Amino acid sequence: MATKKTITKATKTSKTLKTAKEKPAGLKIPPKTEEVAKLADKEPPVIEAQEQAKTTGPGTEKYYEAIGRRKEATARVRLYTRKSTDPQIPEDKALITVNDKPYYEYFRASRLQNMVEAPLRKLKSANRFKATVKISGGGSAGQADAIKFGLARSLILFDLNFSKKLRKSGYLTRDSRAKERRKYGLKKARKAPQWSKR
Repeated sequence: MATKKTITKATKTSKTLKTAKEKPAGLKIPPKTEEVAKLADKEPPVIEAQEQAKTTGPGTEKYYEAIGRRKEATARVRLYTRKSTDPQIPEDKALITVNDKPYYEYFRASRLQNMVEAPLRKLKSANRFKATVKISGGGSAGQADAIKFGLARSLILFDLNFSKKLRKSGYLTRDSRAKERRKYGLKKARKAPQWSKR
């Protein structure tokens, strides 16, 4: 059985080990200077100012986002409510930018332009909304169809009552048609090479 003296020695040695771990020998911690104190006082206001700039800066406008797809094309559509400060455009056109260009410059064919703005025209609200689109992949027809689908989806997020009209027109149905894969021994999906009897 251990005596009291050995127990006290063990506790003293454990205390010295703890202090050795906390403060290594030969290391002196300098006292807090006035300059360090001033810097510590200045840091929090700078961080607060940065956070305020993020919340009050550009891009804080409320929007409704939806994804539209068709063939190989994928469109990310953001729908905003139009304001008086927005840029002026021709009256017969909607305010839609596709990859940082107006949609009537991105799509030259009038058929594709009509396809893009179709959901807004159906609701008779071309002047009420503006939209920004980021699109990638596919050809021009697939991209226009993807934008149409994404725009219709974002309008539903804005107001669920638009759903009936848009669904009736077929704008909320994903068009799953795509090019069929080529088969071995054929020229295309089904086209066979010319066959001669002899």
